[in-house]
Amino acid sequence: MEPAAEGDAEMVGGTDPELAATMGFSGFGKKARTFDLEAMFEQTRRTAVERSRKVLEARAKEKEDQAEKEFRSPYTDSSASVSSATGAGSTLTERETACNESEDSSDEGLIGPSMQSQTSQGPAEDPDDDDEDDDEFIGPPLPPGFKDSDDDTDDDTEEDDNNPVKKIPDSHEITLQHGTKTVSALGLDPSGARLITGGYDYDVKFWDFAGMDASLQAFRSLQPCECHQIKSLQYSSTGDVILVVSGNSQAKVLDRDGFPVMECIKGDQYIVDMTNTKGHTAMLNSGCWHPKIKEEFLTCSNDGTVRTWDVNNEKKHKNVFKPRSVQGKRVIPTTCTYSRDGKLIAAGCQDGSIQIWDRNMSVHTKFHCRQAHAPGTDTSCLTFSYDGTVLASRGGDDTLKIWDIRQFKKPLNSAERLPSFFPMTDCCFSPDDKILVTGTSVKKGGGSGKLFFFYRETFQKLYEIEVTDASVVRCLWHPKLNQIMVGTGNGLAKVYYDPVKSQRGAKLCVVKTKRKERQAETLTQDYIITPHALPMFREPRQRSTRKQLEKDRLDPMKSHKPEPPVAGPGRGGRVGTHGGTLSSYIVKNIALDKTDDSNPREAILRHAKEAEENPYWVAPAYAKTQPKTVFAEVEPEDDETDKPEWKKRLFSSSVIKPRSPVP
Repeated sequence: MEPAAEGDAEMVGGTDPELAATMGFSGFGKKARTFDLEAMFEQTRRTAVERSRKVLEARAKEKEDQAEKEFRSPYTDSSASVSSATGAGSTLTERETACNESEDSSDEGLIGPSMQSQTSQGPAEDPDDDDEDDDEFIGPPLPPGFKDSDDDTDDDTEEDDNNPVKKIPDSHEITLQHGTKTVSALGLDPSGARLITGGYDYDVKFWDFAGMDASLQAFRSLQPCECHQIKSLQYSSTGDVILVVSGNSQAKVLDRDGFPVMECIKGDQYIVDMTNTKGHTAMLNSGCWHPKIKEEFLTCSNDGTVRTWDVNNEKKHKNVFKPRSVQGKRVIPTTCTYSRDGKLIAAGCQDGSIQIWDRNMSVHTKFHCRQAHAPGTDTSCLTFSYDGTVLASRGGDDTLKIWDIRQFKKPLNSAERLPSFFPMTDCCFSPDDKILVTGTSVKKGGGSGKLFFFYRETFQKLYEIEVTDASVVRCLWHPKLNQIMVGTGNGLAKVYYDPVKSQRGAKLCVVKTKRKERQAETLTQDYIITPHALPMFREPRQRSTRKQLEKDRLDPMKSHKPEPPVAGPGRGGRVGTHGGTLSSYIVKNIALDKTDDSNPREAILRHAKEAEENPYWVAPAYAKTQPKTVFAEVEPEDDETDKPEWKKRLFSSSVIKPRSPVP
């Protein structure tokens, strides 16, 4: 039996392979393969190192060729083509060598030739080389005429640089409805995700560009300062808290969601020296955050001081700056700001002066200009340029001026006839620091408020935008979004942007369709149905109006006839004049009708018979202890007539009347 078994195995394993394959036994006679894992790992590592070396060499050569082409002169184009073709050939040779070493890594070894080899190929080149060149370039293939389009782009870029008007993003706009009154404050967080608006209607509204749809609705509205107009809103440098400056004497700090964080203390208004009081004592005018220190902010007030504060200490200010006039008298600051590095503090005052202090020295000013604007006008805005060397001021004398703080006696440039009716009219610099922007005010029915753009160097008017038929109060040009926010006098907040030049912001919400209102959201009152609760805890379901009226008609309390009006001081327990006193309550609840009370004896004797038949109060109390009533004896009047008057008085005082015994 053993030889037969061996023969069967041999037939299945080797003599008849077709039959074995047909029967499914082809693997019985094969010897098991052994794997050397260490050798496989070593081979893989060598292949990877070799492939990386080839790729790095190819990239280095590509960079060299590219640099060589950039520095060549135009008349050596033919030699450049030859050299680049030679470089491409050497690269292909290296790639073929790598393919011979490892077939598996042939498709991933080198990713394409250099750009020069592709652009300098002639019609006589091998088509196979053409295919390999296409595989070698990283990314999608270049479009035809790439050099021409690149040159056009460079020309357009140079043209945009030469023409600053093309940098203004005003091709599109959206309108946010804050309310019906003036939008007097705007604030954008550093990332540009949220916008806050405040107005003369005491409201502060929060707008989230990423969360809004095309309906452009604010997601939160609140009144942080009750019945005070909002003067200024600004996010801190980190964007986690908001400074709110209103018409009262205490500034507030809110978090990103509008919840209060701190409130500045109010000073003592009876102290003459404002340095010795802990806070402001009069209405605030403006405020801003420190650009570097996230806990510090600045406020100015009608009490004639500029104060710095710390968010972590609401009980007292950090420092006090007191602007003075030429005569040394107190001057009211109308606006204040930090320099870009936070080392200087500038304030515009009602006497037309601009005074600048060192942040660490509050006694004397470092720079000042006494005749910056017309005396008696409110300087509404001061802002430093991004490079920190230039200060722009928006005056209440309808001017816009730009100053070099190193030569602070005379403005560099000035623009006039720019009406301003609001004490917070803005001016700001463009992100590239080359354009200065401000808005103008108009009277009702006097035209449209405009946004003017001036070139910083020459102060030439570059551009203007007609915003709306009301004054332009606030303007803000965000450097990251490259979008312009404008607050107007009729309750609108407009955002100007360009789909190509702007980033995020308004572009996020205009593409979202307006969500349909759900019927469940339109109900005036939502009911929570709890089917498994006890009947005493079930809430009544909403019924129709007709059935509810029918049910109320059957209710005697709800369908009671209204009481007729009371004529005179009162009658029948009702009093004409309402009051909360005890006497009015008694008169209302105890109906006293005094028509028959002219004779009190008759009113008492009316109840004598009923009291005698049915005693209730006095008689049952003495029924057991004193069955017989004892009254005082009355002496005859004849005895007293004969006695003298002094004896009558003596006798009457000596008589002791008997009293009823106590039960």
